[in-house]
Amino acid sequence: MIIVKVDSKGPAPIEKALRKLKKKFEATKVGKKLRERKEYKKPSVKRREAKRKAIYIKEKYGAEF
Repeated sequence: MIIVKVDSKGPAPIEKALRKLKKKFEATKVGKKLRERKEYKKPSVKRREAKRKAIYIKEKYGAEF
């Protein structure tokens, strides 16, 4: 279970609290972790995806990295 706490100072509108929650989710990368855990990926598939991503970045940015 993942708990992300959002502090609200006084009677703040719900939209503001939701914005804070969304930013905290992005900052802590909770959403990404949940998507990764949604289904099992074999280690060979993970390596293949990482290799494809590295090739894509190298082609896109060239020698910048």
